[in-house]
Amino acid sequence: MKFTLKDYQEEAVREVLVNLKKASRRWREDGDKHAFSLTATTGAGKTVMAAAVFEALFHGDDNYDIEPDPGAVVIWFSDDPSLNEQSRFRLLEASDRLSISDLVVVQSTFQREVLEPGKVYFLNTQKLSKSSLLVRGHDPDDEGIEKDGQIRLMPDSRSYTIWDTIQNTIDDPALTLYLVLDEAHRGMRAATGAGEKTTIVKRLINGSGPVPGIPVVWGISATVERFNAAMTDMTGRATLPNVVVDSAKVQASGLLKDTIILDVPKEAGQFDTVLVRRGTDKLKEISSAWEAYGQQQDDAGTVLPLLVLQVPNAPDHNDIGRALDTIFTQWPDLPEDAVAHVFGEHSTQNFGRHTVPYISPERVQESTWVRILIAKDAISTGWDCPRAEVMVSFRPARDKTHITQLLGRMVRTPLARRIPGNERLNSVDCLLPFFDEASVKDVAKALMSGGDGGDDLPGRRVLINPVELKPNPSIPEPVWDKLLSLPSQSLPKRHARPVKRLTSLAHELAVDGLLEDAGKAAHAEMHKVLDGARARYKAEIETARKSVLTVEGKSLKADLKGGGMSFDDFLEEADYAVIEDAYRRAGRAISPDLATSYSDYLARSEGDANDMEAALIDAHVTIGALGLVPGIRETLEAEAEKLANQWLTRFRVDIKNLSDERQDVYRQIREMSANPMDVDLARPTSWMQPTTIREANGSETPLPSFERHMLCDERGMFPEDFNSWEGEVVKSELARAGAVAWYRNPSRASQDSLGIIYEEGGEPRIVRPDFVFFVQQDDGTVAADIVDPHGIQFGDAMPKLKGLAQYAERFGDQYRRIEAVAKIGDKFRVLDLKEAPTRASVYAATTIKALYESADAFDYLP
Repeated sequence: MKFTLKDYQEEAVREVLVNLKKASRRWREDGDKHAFSLTATTGAGKTVMAAAVFEALFHGDDNYDIEPDPGAVVIWFSDDPSLNEQSRFRLLEASDRLSISDLVVVQSTFQREVLEPGKVYFLNTQKLSKSSLLVRGHDPDDEGIEKDGQIRLMPDSRSYTIWDTIQNTIDDPALTLYLVLDEAHRGMRAATGAGEKTTIVKRLINGSGPVPGIPVVWGISATVERFNAAMTDMTGRATLPNVVVDSAKVQASGLLKDTIILDVPKEAGQFDTVLVRRGTDKLKEISSAWEAYGQQQDDAGTVLPLLVLQVPNAPDHNDIGRALDTIFTQWPDLPEDAVAHVFGEHSTQNFGRHTVPYISPERVQESTWVRILIAKDAISTGWDCPRAEVMVSFRPARDKTHITQLLGRMVRTPLARRIPGNERLNSVDCLLPFFDEASVKDVAKALMSGGDGGDDLPGRRVLINPVELKPNPSIPEPVWDKLLSLPSQSLPKRHARPVKRLTSLAHELAVDGLLEDAGKAAHAEMHKVLDGARARYKAEIETARKSVLTVEGKSLKADLKGGGMSFDDFLEEADYAVIEDAYRRAGRAISPDLATSYSDYLARSEGDANDMEAALIDAHVTIGALGLVPGIRETLEAEAEKLANQWLTRFRVDIKNLSDERQDVYRQIREMSANPMDVDLARPTSWMQPTTIREANGSETPLPSFERHMLCDERGMFPEDFNSWEGEVVKSELARAGAVAWYRNPSRASQDSLGIIYEEGGEPRIVRPDFVFFVQQDDGTVAADIVDPHGIQFGDAMPKLKGLAQYAERFGDQYRRIEAVAKIGDKFRVLDLKEAPTRASVYAATTIKALYESADAFDYLP
């Protein structure tokens, strides 16, 4: 793969491969057919995951412990040829093992007796409709074909229809045909051909006439419910567990923007010109912000954002022309040829005085000359353009579905990562001139689930008419230094491979010039570990070597005359293929790269220099034996984890001096640890914050504002909608002697948010304490206090409190106070987690209310 998969993507790929392997085996052994889905919110990278699956399916993959399937054939099916083309482009973009020739677009001239293994064939609904040349001649109901089926008149002297090809592929015992339904919930609608009794997709799934259903069906969709509903009419097919990607992990990954900003008029009226001007200003501002960020990072390839102008399906071209006039008047420096459209007409259009060319949706992202894109709703599914940062929609309120679908395609982060501390660059703007604040709430609600109708995305915010907050100029620099020194934690990676993590770290350190020949150094250290393990497990390894070098079995002898049978043991010397199989399996356990370098090391240091081939085979036998001794892998992984952490600590300051892009690479390597890792906080530079709350009667009430926050508006204030007792805590802490600043810790998974590990149900999770307060001490230094208003009514309140106590035990010396506050009855009670007896009580407690009512807690006073 050209891309490093996110944790949730690797997990999903692994589960999909397990299902495919199981379904393939059951088809080959028993003729059973199966179906399942991969469901993930828009922007999760479903096509990237599919690329990883195809690589493993066709070529095998040691990381997923899967051998190649030499008979695997894939049909990728959607109801839209342009969607297929974009999917094909993404597969090529993501994979370094799939070539253009492996991804075949089935055209009308396509003709094969059977589909070729190791390839993905792209089909769409239109290609299988009755009017298609690929199909004509297959169905006896077609015109010009004898009803008795004896004469089949194929167009273009065709020998096989596509249905014949599919049937022959399914019938071939050496092949396994997999059907991938892209956007599986679409395409299930009835096809347009008159008299068809089932949809085309259902014919593929259930079979039709002599053509059996495709053995393995893998649906890719936004929600489980949609796929399950589509599969209700399946016949003779079992289902495997659906692979469901946790939307919280997708949002936390940084692939999706955290904030969606909706701008709407505060009153009814014709405001399209006003908001087009405002949208143009936003495009100018975000362009300048990206340019400044690129200069800060010394990155010449800065993001060039664009504005999407969404119009009705039957637009008035003069209205569009007036909107373009407004845009060019507001931004005179914008080139006249910076506009394109994606209308279904596929031809140049005239909008007022402007002549605008057509561009295909999949080319918009790479065509950086496009800064204004005019669209209807044709690009609402399957299309995405991460640099589309602003949208002005001329759709009326009744078209909120079209708006949410299109805006849902604009939420990918342009650099496929979160910009540390800069919420402005982690957001997307949508201006709705024909909406009011009441109707826009439906859009906001839909966008919280990604526009897919699933669960809300934790960490995503949809803000209506917010204000941008910048660093507070009145906060002294030592306060910022203290904030950035506070230790934060990240979730461990579920399927972390320590040796792979070490080699990845070594590669990046060498790339950045921080450690010369880091890869050789890493492998040399691991060679020493394996040498030590060979000495420690000498007897076990010798036994394992004999196992690798011999093949044991039983021979059946039958006495045909006497009718007796006997089993005799036999022992044969292993051949080269058996030895290599043992070596390859061991390589999966200790890492293929390390197995290669260690076998070369053994051959050179212990083998016969005059017969290196024999020396290398003997080294492979040794490594095959190492893979059979469980303790060796555990020792190796522990030492690899230890060395990687040592290097990350040693080069911590050097890494912090790198660009954000390079720092993000090391952040991902840190998070590949099987154990929770400490991470640095990023300095926040821009937050988006709501300023008002809309009451039930339609009136608006300004949010309470607080002074001395680390980020503030132009008045030096921080607006926030606290619950009553959270606000009381803030007021009480700011009233304390020496209080100089406070920080509302973001609840989202951003790098400017302080995270603390806790455990619930055996799974590590993250709690983000609400507040950090900063105090100027008598000696002039700045101290930090965590004061966390801790609601006891939630089921996870006790595990979170224990996690906070463990954090205090480990990092308490970096804080003046670490306190958890709760409201018990009419009183605020507090637990001082820097006190060892209090932490002991927290660890032993079973009910949180009793803990706050005990002598370990005391009344919270300002």
